[in-house]
Amino acid sequence: MKSTGVVRKVDELGRIVIPIELRRTLDIAEKDALEIYVDGEQIILKKYQPACILCGEAKDVTNYRGKNICKGCLAELRNS
Repeated sequence: MKSTGVVRKVDELGRIVIPIELRRTLDIAEKDALEIYVDGEQIILKKYQPACILCGEAKDVTNYRGKNICKGCLAELRNS
């Protein structure tokens, strides 16, 4: 894990600010969803990317009838 040297305090509502440099580097915009993971005593934030319900792929995902399906699986479904 790479250290950024940035330290932030938690405010009274439990919030922290992610520095603009990190948000730009990681392509995190206002209103983007972040997933929160816990690994031992570490909190890990990851930009949320919906994945295909069939194969788990996160690239080229489209919403089909309320479900996230990648283009590959959608093509397979159409051909079967």
